[in-house]
Amino acid sequence: MSADPSTRRGIPDATVARLPEYLRALHSFSDDGIASVSSEDLAVATGVGSAKVRKDLSYLGSYGIRGVGYDVDHLAYQISFALGLTHEWAVAIVGMGNLGRALAAYRGFATKGFRIVGLLDQDTRLHGQVVAGLPVRPMADLAGLVGEGLAIGVIATPAESAQDVCDQLVSVGVRSILNFAPTVLATPPSVVVRKVDLSTELQILAFHEQRKAGRAVTLAEVSS
Repeated sequence: MSADPSTRRGIPDATVARLPEYLRALHSFSDDGIASVSSEDLAVATGVGSAKVRKDLSYLGSYGIRGVGYDVDHLAYQISFALGLTHEWAVAIVGMGNLGRALAAYRGFATKGFRIVGLLDQDTRLHGQVVAGLPVRPMADLAGLVGEGLAIGVIATPAESAQDVCDQLVSVGVRSILNFAPTVLATPPSVVVRKVDLSTELQILAFHEQRKAGRAVTLAEVSS
């Protein structure tokens, strides 16, 4: 995998995390036939303050034009380039349970520059089954997929299997991993792991719902 353009440009991680939101908003503006937008427009569309929008976009070398704003298509290209989306990335999903199958069937990957090249599972009973047009393959096929350009591994296994799967991905040269398993993975510094924990996100939402409803309680009240 070539060096990430965002790394070469020294873009902070917090800014990188917001770039996909800007890109989504820009695509929406483009679909509506809007040719230029202001930082305030992007702020409203993404929920990010306009000053922070301007600061984030300055890392891309894009400052807009006073009284005109940002060219929608050009800014979308700049963000796509920074995110490494100006070419296609090959992805393999490991774990063909309900979550893995749902991810395999998600059509949004193709439109965002990601191509599913392999579906894998350690369960031999699943090998050969066709999911979303692709056969489920054994883990032994990982090395061959890397030789064909596999760049990103998605772990959709139970927690108890995730570290073993991660180790296998790393051992064949995969350096970018998206982890849906509810566990923390141990990896070398050269490997980038992004964790998606749905239960954690729901718990955070529960906290905010409780606070909005004025139902916050003290530990003393819980214990009584």
